[in-house]
Amino acid sequence: MSGGGGDAVRMRGVGKQFEQISAVDGIDLTARAGAVTALVGPAGAGKTTVLRLALGLLAPTTGSVEISGPGRGPGAVGAVLSPRGLHPARTVRDQLWCYAPLAGVPNSRIDAVLDDTGLTALADTEVALLHPGQQTRLALAIALLADPPLLVLDDLFADADGIERGWLQQLLRRHAERGGTVLVSASSLADVVSAADQLVVLSEGAVAWRGTPAKLRRGHPDRLVVAAAPSIALATALAAQGFTDAVMRPDGRLAVAEADEPTIRAIAEAAGVRVASIVADPIHPDRVLASLTKPRTHQHRVPAPAAGTAFAPMPNSYGMPR
Repeated sequence: MSGGGGDAVRMRGVGKQFEQISAVDGIDLTARAGAVTALVGPAGAGKTTVLRLALGLLAPTTGSVEISGPGRGPGAVGAVLSPRGLHPARTVRDQLWCYAPLAGVPNSRIDAVLDDTGLTALADTEVALLHPGQQTRLALAIALLADPPLLVLDDLFADADGIERGWLQQLLRRHAERGGTVLVSASSLADVVSAADQLVVLSEGAVAWRGTPAKLRRGHPDRLVVAAAPSIALATALAAQGFTDAVMRPDGRLAVAEADEPTIRAIAEAAGVRVASIVADPIHPDRVLASLTKPRTHQHRVPAPAAGTAFAPMPNSYGMPR
C-alpha cells in the first residue's frame, strides 16, 4: 500500500431516500489519508447507508461522493460489511483462496494476511465454527488481501470483547500510520474514540457533531465532585484561580473539571472552605454519545447490492487522548 496526502473520501450534501423514508440527509464528510475517521451513532442513525454510499453500492439521491487517492479497481478499497458475507462451510483458508483472484493477488499473500489477522492457527477451521469476533477477523483478512489504501468497515466492533477491541483499534492505527485511510462505523463511542483521529456523530440521518476526540473531551470532561461548605464560596475561589468549569449539583456538591484534588484542596483551604470529600466522576464515552443523539423514530433496511456491483465481492477508561 502506498499512501498519499489529502482527502481520500469526500461527501458533500449527500442524501439518500428509500421510497418515502429519508435515510440520510445533508451529509458532509471528509476522510483524510493517513487518518481514522469514525462514524458513530445509535441503530438507525444512517451509518451503514453512509458507508455504502461511499463504496458506490448505493447512489446518492442528492449531493456528491468522491473517492480519490492512489490506485483504482478492486485492490483500491477493502470493505467489511454487515452481514459479513462468509460461506459457513468453507475453511478460513478456502475463503481467502476464493477471494485472492478477485483482489488480484497471488495465493502466497494468504499466509501473510492470516498472520497479520491472527488467524494462522484457525486456517483449516470452518467458518461456521468461528465465534463472531473471529469471523470479523476473517472479513478483515479478505479486505486486506490487496493491501488497499482505503478501508471501509461497517460495525467492526460488534460482539468484540475488551481484548478483541484493543486488537482492532491497533490494526486501524497501524493502517493509518502507514498512510492508509480508515472509515469505520460503530454504535459505541467507547469502541472507537481511542483509535480515531476524527469523529462524526450521526443522529436520525444527519451529522449531530464532528471533531477530534480531544475536542469532545474538552466539551464533556471528567470531573471531581466536591462536598464542601459552603459550596458557592469554593466555586467563587476556584473561578478566581481560572477554574471556571464548576457545576453545582442538585445535592449541593460541586462538580469541577480540569482541576486535580490537591489543587482543589489548596484553593479551598486558602478560602476558608471546609472540604468533606472529593470523589472522581469519570464520564463514559457512551454517556456523551447519548447526550448528542436520539434514537430513530423509524427504521429502514438498506437493500443488498445488486449482483455484479463492483464492490459486491468484498465481505461484508474514557479512552480519549488528552
